[in-house]
Formats: sequence, structure tokens, C-alpha cells
Amino acid sequence: MHNQPNSERSREAFTLIELLVVIAIIAILAGMLLPSLGRAKDAAKRISCVNQLHQIGLASTMYASDNKGDFPERNTGPRWPDRWYPYFKSLKTLVCPGDIAAGGKNTPATTETRTNLVADSAPRTYIMNGWNDVFSEQMGADFNMNSIINKTINESVFKEPADTVILGEKLYSSGHYYMDFLEGKLGNDIEVLNQGVHSTTVRTDTGGKGGGSNYAFADGSTRFLKNGRSFNPVNLWAIVDHWRTNAIGSLN
Repeated sequence: MHNQPNSERSREAFTLIELLVVIAIIAILAGMLLPSLGRAKDAAKRISCVNQLHQIGLASTMYASDNKGDFPERNTGPRWPDRWYPYFKSLKTLVCPGDIAAGGKNTPATTETRTNLVADSAPRTYIMNGWNDVFSEQMGADFNMNSIINKTINESVFKEPADTVILGEKLYSSGHYYMDFLEGKLGNDIEVLNQGVHSTTVRTDTGGKGGGSNYAFADGSTRFLKNGRSFNPVNLWAIVDHWRTNAIGSLN
């Protein structure tokens, strides 16, 4: 038995340059694929978020059906998460999967400390419509945030249920339960909405100007709207015609 010539062995093995070329190609392909994988992962989380919000939206319609069409009254607890909890049944439903970053950095805040209010005190992605325009129309000069405590609305007031928002996504740091667009001079709760949380290159607590968010509507549907589209060209948080078409555009 004799040894193979060195020239034959060298033809059967990779040279250092060839190995470096292969590694470079793999790195380029990985660089091309990773952004696509990231977008696919974000899309999957957004779809999961839509599905969970849809469950809460359905819980709101079932609650109304069991209470002669009434939505939960505005109060300091039990609020809407606790009132609807028997219908959606899992606290995880209250948190969009994309809201929980590594280490819980972006886990949504809550301001309720009473642990007996199980859903009210749980982390929560969503904020409910405060129906300010309806109460303002009904109460006139007597309308203010204190005057609407224990007030509720009936589903019969929805003129366009498919285009009337019940729930939207809020900033992680906000513990607000109700979106009051008539509170304060400029409607301070507009500022706690996270209108650009999805489909953005950087996911932040302030939402940014791009992307969009998920919304549940009075007809039980759920859909994604681009940033700002819940207010313009129509204020989908309002029911009264004046507030739907005129008063909110200047706030965005």
C-alpha cells in the first residue's frame, strides 16, 4: 500500500480561501433571511393579538346580551375587565403577545392594587371607549369626568356598530381603563393610545408615526387600522355625528 500524492489529497480537500468564501455566502444568506423571519414573527404575534382582542370584543357583546344591552357602568371597580372576565376566562387574553419583551420590559401597566379584582388588577394591553360624546350630549353643561361615574350606555345607541371602536391598544406605561377624548383641553387620553404599535421597524412605548394598531368594534369584529385612522377621516371612538366628523381632526 502506498501513500497518495499530495496533489491528489489537496484536490479532495477545501482550501482556506474556499472555506472563507462558503462562510461569507452563508453569512450573506443569513443576513437576507433574518429580517424576513423577524417580519414573519411580528406578523404571527399581531395575528395572535387580533385573535385575543376578538375574544374580548365577543365578551363585550355577550355581556351586553346578558344585561339587556347595557355595557358595564363607568366606575372605580369592578371595571370592564372584571365584568367581562367570565366571558373571555383567561387573563392572558388581556395582553397582546407582542407586548411582553424579554424580561417583561414592556409588560403593560395596571393601576389597580386590589387583588380581589382579578382582571382589573392584571396587566392589560387595551383601553375601553369612555363614550364621552354620548354622555356630553345627554348631560349638557353638567358633563364632566366625575358626573359620568356609574353611567353606562346601551348598545341601542350604536348607529354604525361596525365602525364604532369599543377597545383600542394603549401605551405600555399607561394604567388607564377608559379612553376619554373630552377629558382636559385636548382630550388627554388620546395621548395614551398606542396607535402605531404594530408593523413598525422599532417597537416603542410611544408608538411612533408609522405602523398601526388593533381595534375591537361594537359589532363584535376586530381589525387593524393604520396609525391615526381611528380618528381621521372619521372619529371611530365617537357615536354622536358632530364628534365623528368635526371635532377631533385638530387633535391629531
